[in-house]
Amino acid sequence: MAIYSLKKSYLLKDLQETDFKDLWGDHGIFTTMWIFGKPARILFFENHIKNMIKSLKDYKIEKNSLKKDILKIINKNLSKKKKYNHLLRVALNKKILSISLRKRIPPKLDFNLKLVNLRREKPRYKNLKYKKILSYLSEMDNSKSDIGILLNNKILETGTSNLLFIKDNKVFTPKKNYYEGNTYKYFKSKVKKIIKKDVLVKEIKNYDEILLIGSGKGVASVKTIKQLGWKRKNLNQFRNFSKHYRKAISNCNFYKF
Repeated sequence: MAIYSLKKSYLLKDLQETDFKDLWGDHGIFTTMWIFGKPARILFFENHIKNMIKSLKDYKIEKNSLKKDILKIINKNLSKKKKYNHLLRVALNKKILSISLRKRIPPKLDFNLKLVNLRREKPRYKNLKYKKILSYLSEMDNSKSDIGILLNNKILETGTSNLLFIKDNKVFTPKKNYYEGNTYKYFKSKVKKIIKKDVLVKEIKNYDEILLIGSGKGVASVKTIKQLGWKRKNLNQFRNFSKHYRKAISNCNFYKF
């Protein structure tokens, strides 16, 4: 179970603080960012905010000062004196803006993916219809396990991350029905070619590596899918993607309060 060092909610109309609501299950959008170091840095911060604002407009959650308000609440709750290694979550519905902070738990190399049949509502969006996913994750050690979401015997994403599948050093990702996160978009700009194809359960034995990529996990290598008897064959692309990710971290700007 995640331990939170911060949980705050504010009325969207005037930014007055109100009783905390996590907003899970509501009509709305959230984003989760990795904040680290002192002074603080937030990886892919501008893209997180840009994508969130765009998604909120698609969800008809609009206010002229929306971006300014989000930044104001983030600034209000971050400290220049604190050393961070946390996940910063910002969530909005039509009435409430909520913010929370929890410690980031790095993934281990002994990592298992548990496959579950699940249909996400509007999967192209990082929306708040997440209660079923959270019910699975709450029973797991998130440092060494995650759920792999199945639909029509195709593997799409995990409860927290995008998935990449490696065969003969070629990189594949599912065709559709999942959210393309900011870490995924970063790798699309760095890796020579990521091929979109349906990733079928019955063909999973053909893949050498499976990688999770996302704000919470960074880059993680799946060791096993015990349900299918799958085991990784090597760590070649994990090392390659980790190298790119470390470069993104070193190039990340300090956060401006």
